[in-house]
Amino acid sequence: MSHLTEQHYPSVNELVLSARVLVAEQPWLCRLRRVGTSRAGRPLHLLSVGHATRTVLVVAGAHSNEPVGGPTALHLARQVAADPRLRTHTSWHFLLCADPDGASLHRSLTPASLLDYHRHFFRPAGPEQPEWAPSVLPPDRLPPEARTLLRLIDELQPYLQVSLHGTDLGGTWVQLTREIPGLAEPFAKSAAQLHIPIETGTSDAAGWPVTGPGVHVMPQPGSDVPFPSLPEDVTRSTWYHAHRYGGLTAIVEVPMWASDLVDDTHAHPDPGAALQHVSRRLRAQAAQVEQVLSRARTAERYAAAHTDAGGPLEPPHPLAPLLRATRWALDLVPGLADDWLLPPPADATMTYVSSIDAFGRRLPLRAAAMLLRVLKAAGDPTAPELDHLVTRWCEEFATAFRARWVPLEHQVEHQARTVLTAAQYARVAADAA
Repeated sequence: MSHLTEQHYPSVNELVLSARVLVAEQPWLCRLRRVGTSRAGRPLHLLSVGHATRTVLVVAGAHSNEPVGGPTALHLARQVAADPRLRTHTSWHFLLCADPDGASLHRSLTPASLLDYHRHFFRPAGPEQPEWAPSVLPPDRLPPEARTLLRLIDELQPYLQVSLHGTDLGGTWVQLTREIPGLAEPFAKSAAQLHIPIETGTSDAAGWPVTGPGVHVMPQPGSDVPFPSLPEDVTRSTWYHAHRYGGLTAIVEVPMWASDLVDDTHAHPDPGAALQHVSRRLRAQAAQVEQVLSRARTAERYAAAHTDAGGPLEPPHPLAPLLRATRWALDLVPGLADDWLLPPPADATMTYVSSIDAFGRRLPLRAAAMLLRVLKAAGDPTAPELDHLVTRWCEEFATAFRARWVPLEHQVEHQARTVLTAAQYARVAADAA
């Protein structure tokens, strides 16, 4: 990790500058090109290393609040450029940031605490997320970032697409659109060496087949889903687009703050009662945010800002994405709260319940954090009340899960190792097919 000299998540401009340096050093091997434009006019850059026809596509920055992907992509690009064995018969392509507009709104480059992270928090509404938009919108309404990503997959036809994600507090896990035999063991070894817990029962992959601790394979289309209220159809996401060309997608998650509670595979003594408590707390906290929103002068002024990307304001107001995302998060609450009242799996573990507990804390906290940014910017008198909630909920979250910071170099190293292993094993499986 010698290139990671500063302990902060680089901005999009820093990522592009570092990529330009790499291209200048090895112009015969590396190329940087603009492959698309965001809805706000920001460029989307692709860094390519190698010239082979067999390809790996690495996507960073698909979720603006998960900034680890950028430094991981650069770290991988440097490794591939320095080691000819990694690019033998394979070229590598790195989308440096899939959502530069979102990255411009999530500005927590050096979070000192979970509270500091949330004071600068932004995660767009589902229809505005590049990877998820195709799962909830018809093709003619996709945002330009999603269209760019789909075009890239069509152009490159990767045998492996890797999407680099991160969680604020928890552990590490992998989601696969098809199995990669042999991945689980080196993934677990890397996590252990870097003292990163494996989230063995993440709610993101509840009920999915498992090929090893923390390695989940997406179920076949038409399978039952554990949380019926969630609107996304993962099989329509950009993750599945690589299947058109015989490829697959791996989603690699690493935590900013680790919690050893997410790696407890013991059976939970009473998961039904625990999830009922989580459901009640989720409703209560969301109601508190709704009450502030209903009384905020800013909310009335920008009440329609969430109705469509860009909202009714001319020109689009910079606060509109925050309000749209706040509304979207709050609208998920009633359905999820009902889902968690359903009978839990008979084999529910401590980790399974902990993961849903964390999910239940995140949703109202994120809505409150984004709304707070709007209210503070507008000088709204309801801001102090919401500030108190965000502060208290962050402290309770960090305390309940015994949060400990994962050094940035460890986050990047584990994610990069997992990508390289996935590429190796997916190539072996493809050659054997």
